[in-house]
Amino acid sequence: MTLAVDLTGKVALVTGAGRGIGWAIAGALARAGATVAVNDLDATSAERTARALGAPARACPADVSDPQAAQEMIAKIAADLGGLHILVNNAGIEPHAPILEMSPDDWGRTLAVNLSAAFYTSQAAGRIMRAAGGGVIVNIASIAGHNIPLPNRASYVASKAGLVGFTKECAREFAAYGIRVNAVCPGVIATEMTAALRGNAAQMQKWLADIPQGRLGQPDDVAGVVLFLCSDAAAYLTGQAINVDGGKVML
Repeated sequence: MTLAVDLTGKVALVTGAGRGIGWAIAGALARAGATVAVNDLDATSAERTARALGAPARACPADVSDPQAAQEMIAKIAADLGGLHILVNNAGIEPHAPILEMSPDDWGRTLAVNLSAAFYTSQAAGRIMRAAGGGVIVNIASIAGHNIPLPNRASYVASKAGLVGFTKECAREFAAYGIRVNAVCPGVIATEMTAALRGNAAQMQKWLADIPQGRLGQPDDVAGVVLFLCSDAAAYLTGQAINVDGGKVML
């Protein structure tokens, strides 16, 4: 991936950056010059990503679905690193179960991680960005947020549709403070989350038949769009939900 973006002097937080799309986004931002705060629920994963990025990246393990933990983490990042200019809400889970069999715990946990966490972090980061005169927030949603059915994943679909809606309302309110808020909606990306299904030949055939470009996405495909949205080249973009899906969804 080659995109000439200079984020020197910017501090960026990427949640769920221990692997997959989050790992790729953290790497893209770091290569552009940003100081990256690497968040993950798993401390070992956060530290592994931070080590791979090198100084001045920092591991910031925390459960962002816990409002106090999210707020305390962001306050510490801003204090230790000199502010917070970019927030990428990437943390997410995707439990599989039919609606009639899904447990209330799975439903609640999915909405907490995929949707509520973005509210907690955006609120805390938004206050810091408002005081500084601006910033950028990017939410990693999904094409499922555009009413694309995913069998046996009702909680995931609901959370991602909610995240798209939250992105737009956040963009409306935060525009007055110079804060841009957009969402990126990946299609099927070759990550750990899709590994089991990618091993199913019939599922792969179905996926590829629905994707005009004829391939699955890679984490860097998503990271490149996020990097653009964090750059000055996207200065007039806010409140958008951009599909990164090889043409599967055309709205």
